[in-house]
Amino acid sequence: MLTHHRSTFTTIRTEGAILPADLLQRIAEGDASLGGLTPEAYHLAAGEKINEAINRAWNRCLGAWATFQSAAAKLPENDLGTSITRERWLLPLFQELGYGRLMPAKAIEIEEGAGSPRPYPISHGWQNTPIHLVGLKVDLDRRTPGVAGASRSSPHSLVQELLNRSSEHLWAIVSNGLRLRVLRDNARLTRQAYVEFDLQAMMDGEVYADFALLWLVGHQSRFEVGAGEATSPLLEKWMKAAQDQGTRALDQLRGGVEAAITALGTGLLRSTPTSNRALKEKLQSGSLSAQEFYRQLQRMVYRLIFLFTAEERGLLLDPKADAVAQERYTRYYSIGRLRRLAERRSGTRHVDLYHGLRLVMDHLGSDGCPELALPALGSDLFNNEFIRDLEGCEIANRAVLDAIRALAFIQTVGGVRRLIDYKNLGSQEWGSVYTSLLELHPILNLGVADGGAGTFELQSAAGNERKTTGSYYTEPGLVNELVAGDLGPCAVCQKPTAFHGSGSRCEVCRAVPDKQTFASDFFGSLYRKS
Repeated sequence: MLTHHRSTFTTIRTEGAILPADLLQRIAEGDASLGGLTPEAYHLAAGEKINEAINRAWNRCLGAWATFQSAAAKLPENDLGTSITRERWLLPLFQELGYGRLMPAKAIEIEEGAGSPRPYPISHGWQNTPIHLVGLKVDLDRRTPGVAGASRSSPHSLVQELLNRSSEHLWAIVSNGLRLRVLRDNARLTRQAYVEFDLQAMMDGEVYADFALLWLVGHQSRFEVGAGEATSPLLEKWMKAAQDQGTRALDQLRGGVEAAITALGTGLLRSTPTSNRALKEKLQSGSLSAQEFYRQLQRMVYRLIFLFTAEERGLLLDPKADAVAQERYTRYYSIGRLRRLAERRSGTRHVDLYHGLRLVMDHLGSDGCPELALPALGSDLFNNEFIRDLEGCEIANRAVLDAIRALAFIQTVGGVRRLIDYKNLGSQEWGSVYTSLLELHPILNLGVADGGAGTFELQSAAGNERKTTGSYYTEPGLVNELVAGDLGPCAVCQKPTAFHGSGSRCEVCRAVPDKQTFASDFFGSLYRKS
């Protein structure tokens, strides 16, 4: 089975789920099922091939970049480089992307109630696509006082706020010449969503493959709105394709979570240490019910899911920790390492992998571990009281890797194994998985107490826990609507309540939560009771 990794692109980063990494890989591979990847769709001349057009653009952009870099090196210290960034680099780049000569645009005004319209000083535009170009010394994520299009808020926030408030603008581009981002209307998301191209690393490192993807995604034809059936840009169609694939992936992910629970449960019942035999005796005597055993297995799998997500979002390790400690964790204890092992190996009867996992989980639930750069999260998720009957038990490497494999990969229709994008999965997705788990009932075959082959299975059954306890998952959108009336203005930008999600900051201003909040709240919504 083929496996596609998300680390193919070295100078491209995707945040949120508008154009996820897996979709970008399909675009780069020319996946015909996406549509819009023909020379005609890019408005090329008859007989011209896409790779020829990209190669020509690449050669011209290399020359423009060299000229721009030479001019940037001579800039006075107090010159932000707006003119040379646009004239020497970004405008030539957009010409090669099919936009022609971009012209300066008037500020876009948005009506706000009975007051005067609020201006958004976007530098350029093409059709209904705002294109905001600032100088190379202007940070995309920070305000720069005195600079048009960056003084009131950061260039990124300015463009995102415009998209969120305007009904006429859906996609946009913002760049300072060193980085270029593609954004979309993102009002309902609680964190930033964009695709970023590191132009400096791309051009200095001459990463042609990444430039080719920039050309394929950033080309003028991807943003244009035509007549008839082409009333939305191709980027919107691609995003919908990614959402559809994500829906199918979620269906498989539900099965993967069930498979992971089954693998760990069977692994516990088949291991022979004294602690595991004691667990089986509890199950045989009824002092530990099958349903409670199932809940504790769920907790273990939720921990694995947390580790997948926290690692991919870069939120797990203490950023102030020693680099050697961070490297030690990554190489020898990370969930990423287990995922790589699960790709290549079926596993053995040894139990060292489970020991490593429990070491990480125990440190996260207690005082942390500076030697592994692990913080003390203090979350109920890592409270061992909730898995007290599994304490001291062991699981063979084979079962651990089976569980990791079930959680890490999905298989597409074409037989390609793809990594699950935990970085962009949110509480809605996990709420769906959690609800499905409540509808399952555990079936135990304990074998014999001295180490016979036991099994653990999950089956749908009437009278499941969801029905008998009234457990449910509440969509964040509904929660936001219910609490909106109780929210004050945003603590950062003072926007009115209508633009709020949950919390004290609006969705545009909200930053990635700190590690402890992430740990305690990530699965908190999964345990709401009626």
